[in-house]
Amino acid sequence: MATLRAIQRRIKSVRNISQVTRAMEMVAASKMRRAQQATLASRAYAEKSWQVLNYVAAQPGRGKTLHPLLEEREQVKNILVILMTSDRGLCGAFNMNILRTTFDFIKQSEKPVKMVTVGRRGRDLAMRSGKEIIAEFTGLSEKPKMLDIGPIAKIAIEEFTSGRVDQVEIAYTDFVNVIKQVPQVKQLLPIVTPKERPADASAVYLYEPNPEAILDSILPRFTELQIYQALLESVASEHSARMVAMRNATENARELIDGLSLVYNKARQWNITKEMLDIAGGAEALRQALAAK
Repeated sequence: MATLRAIQRRIKSVRNISQVTRAMEMVAASKMRRAQQATLASRAYAEKSWQVLNYVAAQPGRGKTLHPLLEEREQVKNILVILMTSDRGLCGAFNMNILRTTFDFIKQSEKPVKMVTVGRRGRDLAMRSGKEIIAEFTGLSEKPKMLDIGPIAKIAIEEFTSGRVDQVEIAYTDFVNVIKQVPQVKQLLPIVTPKERPADASAVYLYEPNPEAILDSILPRFTELQIYQALLESVASEHSARMVAMRNATENARELIDGLSLVYNKARQWNITKEMLDIAGGAEALRQALAAK
C-alpha cells in the first residue's frame, strides 16, 4: 500500500491539473462563443451568395461554360485537397476525425492528390504519410479575416484554371452545435450550379454588362467565401471540441481525487488501527509482566 505522503502528493498533483483544465475549459468556452457567433452570422451571407450565383449561372438556354471556375472536366486526373486542422492539440478527437475522413476520401478517389494544409496537425500527418504538399498555412488568427483566406483561394484557383488539377476539395469540420461537429470533404472547384433555373425563380433578370462579366467578378470572391466559411466552421468546432475535452478532463480529475481520497482515508484508518493494536499489545504484555512478579 502506498504511503500516506505519496497519496497526498498525488492528490495535490491531480487537483492542480484539474484547476488547469478548468481554466482551459473556461477560455475555450469564451473563444467558442465568439467563433460560433461569427460562424452563424456569416452563414446567411454565404447562402444568399449561393442563391445569387445560381440565378446568374443558370441562365435560360445556357449552352456554354460562362466561366473557367464552372468548367467540369470530362476526366478527373488530379485532385487538390485543402485540409483544415488545428495548430494545437488538447481538443479531443477533433483532428483525428477530420484526418481520418480526409485520408479515407483520398484512398477512395484513387487519383493523384496534392494538398494545401491549414494547421500544423494536418501538415505533420500529411508529411509523415508522404503526401505532396504544395502550400502550408499555420498560425492563422483565431479570429480569421477574409485577408487570411486570399492566398489559399489564389492557390486553389490557379491550380484549377491552369489545368494542373481537375478538381479541388476542401476538408473541414462543420459546426452543428457544441456537442456535435461533423467532418466532411466538400467540392470547391469546379463550382457546381444547377443546370436548370432555380425552382423559386419567378422572373428573368437582366444583367449589365452581361452574365460572363458578373461571374468573372463574383466567382473568385465566392470561392474565397466558401473557404472563409469553412475556416470559421473549423475554428468554432475546434474550440467546442477543446471545451468539451477539458470539461471531461476536469470531471475525470475530480473522480480520481475522490478515489484517491478514499484510498487515503483507508490507509490512514489502517495506520490508526495498527497503532492502536500495538498499544493494546504493549499494555497486555506489561500487565502480564507485572502479574508474574
